Amino acid sequence: MSRFSAPIAEQIWDMKYRLKGRDGKVMDESVEDTWRRIARALAKGDDAPEAREGEFYDALQDFKFLPAGRITAGAGTGRAVTMFNCFVMGTIPDDMGGIFDMLKEAALTMQQGGGIGYDFSTIRPKGADVKGVGADASGPISFMDVWDAMCRTIMSAGSRRGAMMAVMRCDHPDIQDFITAKRDPARLRMFNLSVLVTDDFMQAVKDDGPWDLKFNDTVYHTLKARDLWNQIIQSTYDFAEPGVIFIDRINAMNNLSYCETIAATNPCGEQPLPPYGACLLGSVNLARLVNDPFEENARLDETALDDLVRTAVRMMDNVIDTSRFPLEAQAQEAHAKRRIGLGVTGLADALLMVGLRYGSDQAAQQTEEWMKQIARAAYLASVDLAKEKGAFPLFDADKYLASGTMQMMDDDVRDAIRKYGIRNALLTSIAPTGTISLYAGNVSSGIEPVFAYAYTRKVLQNDGTRTEEEVVDYAVQLWREKFGDKELPDYFVNAQTLAPLDHVKMQAAAQKWVDSSISKTINCPEDISFADFQDVYMQAWDSGCKGCTTYRPNDVTGSVLTVSETSDKTPEADTGADVVYLSEPLDRPKELEGNTYKLKWPESEHAIYITVNDLVVNGHRRPFEVFINSKNMEHFAWTVALTRMISAVFRRGGDVSFVVEELKAVFDPRGGAWMEGKYVPSILAAIGGVIERHMIHTGFIEGEGMGLKSDPHAQVVNLDAPRGQACPKCGQYDLRMVEGCMTCGSCGHSKCG
Repeated sequence: MSRFSAPIAEQIWDMKYRLKGRDGKVMDESVEDTWRRIARALAKGDDAPEAREGEFYDALQDFKFLPAGRITAGAGTGRAVTMFNCFVMGTIPDDMGGIFDMLKEAALTMQQGGGIGYDFSTIRPKGADVKGVGADASGPISFMDVWDAMCRTIMSAGSRRGAMMAVMRCDHPDIQDFITAKRDPARLRMFNLSVLVTDDFMQAVKDDGPWDLKFNDTVYHTLKARDLWNQIIQSTYDFAEPGVIFIDRINAMNNLSYCETIAATNPCGEQPLPPYGACLLGSVNLARLVNDPFEENARLDETALDDLVRTAVRMMDNVIDTSRFPLEAQAQEAHAKRRIGLGVTGLADALLMVGLRYGSDQAAQQTEEWMKQIARAAYLASVDLAKEKGAFPLFDADKYLASGTMQMMDDDVRDAIRKYGIRNALLTSIAPTGTISLYAGNVSSGIEPVFAYAYTRKVLQNDGTRTEEEVVDYAVQLWREKFGDKELPDYFVNAQTLAPLDHVKMQAAAQKWVDSSISKTINCPEDISFADFQDVYMQAWDSGCKGCTTYRPNDVTGSVLTVSETSDKTPEADTGADVVYLSEPLDRPKELEGNTYKLKWPESEHAIYITVNDLVVNGHRRPFEVFINSKNMEHFAWTVALTRMISAVFRRGGDVSFVVEELKAVFDPRGGAWMEGKYVPSILAAIGGVIERHMIHTGFIEGEGMGLKSDPHAQVVNLDAPRGQACPKCGQYDLRMVEGCMTCGSCGHSKCG
């Protein structure tokens, strides 16, 4: 009998975690083989490895402990891979050579699939003097364009996608440009953005006081703190970015504040890390630990939880000594502090099973109690490891116990640490668990509420046919098995019905006993007022959260999958409808109005001339055809092909501005060029920019970045079906925001890798 409780779980395992040879030959015949492979690999570093292997296997069995995907896919395979998910890179120097050294390190890390976080606050602002060259600085955002192009290049080489996080301090002179940088839909697509918000700034916001934007103690501009705060929140309200990271709170509560300063996080925000820090993640599946679910005496098995946490800490500590690292500096940082990020998944399902409404005061209190129990068990397990293997190398008992997190720890734990030391400097973190939650039977993700009770998924088979299957939340499925068609109780809530402040309450309750941070998305309704939206962020600050990420569906960000609020109406995730085109090609008159532009690409011997001819329709000019010419014969074939393809699209009619965005997004693996103070990733992107300026000049589009992001002619036949954005991997219309990342409920594909 299969261990998988849902077909999607087995499909995720087969696609992402099952060991196969390079020829596709299956090595893991069953999921039990996968568990055995992981257990055996992680037990090798222990005394009595055979006994440890059995202990580790029991923890993995039935999806009780879920190591992060890198561990599940990589442990015991014999492959030279990193089992760490994400990294914060080194501090970027404020000089050209150092900046590009950092770019190289980022490329090497991303080549192994690691997500990276960077603080760009260390680069001087746009317009600042560059001594010795008689020029003005281009600013940090221009260099972010270079990182963005690098990430595209790594992806084009076939490497696993790794996300990037860019952060900037709230007092950097370029912070206002940073806040709005992604309003151009073709720019910085590989980045998540967050603002590092300080305690002083939040106090100035509350006091409606002034705020200095400065670099190296030089004040460039002063504005009202509340005005800058409103700009941040307005951009998030409109575009779902940037996020907010309360950086002073993170450093104040850091167990290692005596030997490191944190200035950035990994891409999903749950791991604030120092330069070259790495995050090692795993999750305890609370949904598998509830006894007598939905009964009057339903309860979480606390003894089983303690045992599972202790085993998980040992397994994760062993990963540090087993894993490879892209850079030596990352290996040294990991071994010096031995931080791990043990978290949970299935919290919302577990709360439902014990009869609590996610977001209620009782659920928040229960969450805090469970998280404290996990923290205690994790710290005591790490103390036991220190007795056996030694404390982490940078351990200093007096300084460590004086840190923000440790001051509120129970006395028995503090006494044990003082006496024996501790193996791991930090131990807890709540990570995105979108894919591993599907793998574990579609349990609720991390500490998020249940996203949807059920939805229909269409699966593309090898013969090209599609089959339908219902994907049901783990707790809902359990309810159905016990009570059949009996109506769900009132305490069943999901992300579609939950009030935003209830999200904040749950995040704050969990944060109290998490020594790192939490990846959490606060879902807001589209019609939430701006004032209420602002209040979400202020409540996150006031209640002790270390950051805040929201998602409000709108015309810009797109809507996630529409779902039913009751379990008896299951929405479809895809209609499978054919694509139809809504307009006939336009006829060409004998004469057209047009303009010709000269484009000089750096390092190219000959200029390129671009002619755009327009058709006048109802008094308005619209692009009809393009001609691209160059004396450089290396350009001949592709310029002819581009001329024909773009012209064919333009002649179809309708809003064809999406062509501009597609061209501007093209990157050249050999590198782009600086043009008019902006990094352009390829010559094709430069051509797209020329066509865009022509469209602006003729009034076809309103301004830069205002072109469509997709072909408006490709409309599905069934317009009434619930739809969102299509997954770029499987094509299903099943993307939803999960813990800061767009994640596909059908195949598990995530923006964050």
